[in-house]
Amino acid sequence: MKEHVKEIASRVKVLREIEELSAEALAKELGFDPAEYTSWETGEKDFSVGALVEIASRFKVDLSELISGKASKLKTFCVTRSGEAPEVSRRPMYGYWNLAYNFHNKKAEPFLVEASAETEAKPININTHPGQEFNYVLEGRLLISISGHDIELNPGDCVYYNSTEPHGMKALGGKAARFLAIVF
Repeated sequence: MKEHVKEIASRVKVLREIEELSAEALAKELGFDPAEYTSWETGEKDFSVGALVEIASRFKVDLSELISGKASKLKTFCVTRSGEAPEVSRRPMYGYWNLAYNFHNKKAEPFLVEASAETEAKPININTHPGQEFNYVLEGRLLISISGHDIELNPGDCVYYNSTEPHGMKALGGKAARFLAIVF
C-alpha cells in the first residue's frame, strides 16, 4: 500500500513540476493546507479521494490515470461489472471503488463507498475539497456531518452538498453502510 501511495505522489509531483508550480502555490490554489499537501506529495500521508479529484481536474488528467498511471481510453461509454471496479482509496475502515474508472474526460467521479461497522465507534473523519458531492445510501445507516449538521440517512435517502464545507460520515447500527458518492 505505501508503495502505491508513493507512486501516486510521484505522478502528482511530476504534473506540478511540468507547470513549474511550487508545492505551496498548488496547495494555495486548490485550497489545501500547505503542510498537509506536502505530506501527501512526499508520500508520508495518503491523498484523500476528494483531493485527488481536484488535482486531476486541475491538471486535466483523468483520476484513474493519476491513480493507476494508465490512461483511460473509453469516450462513448464504459461498463463496470459487479466486483470489477478498482479500489481507489486505502483509508482504514472505508472502501472507495471508482465506478467509471476507464471513461476518458469525465465531468464527475462516481464511487461506491463502504463505511465499515467499525467507523461507528470512531469520531467522524472530517475533510473538505472543492466542488460538490452527492451521496445516495444503498445499504445500512449512515451518519453524515456537513458543516456541523449531523444527518442520519437510511437506504434510499440522499444528500447533495457543497464539499468545500467540512464533511464526513460513518456507519450506524453496528453494520457497514454502502452508498454511492458522486464528486463534481
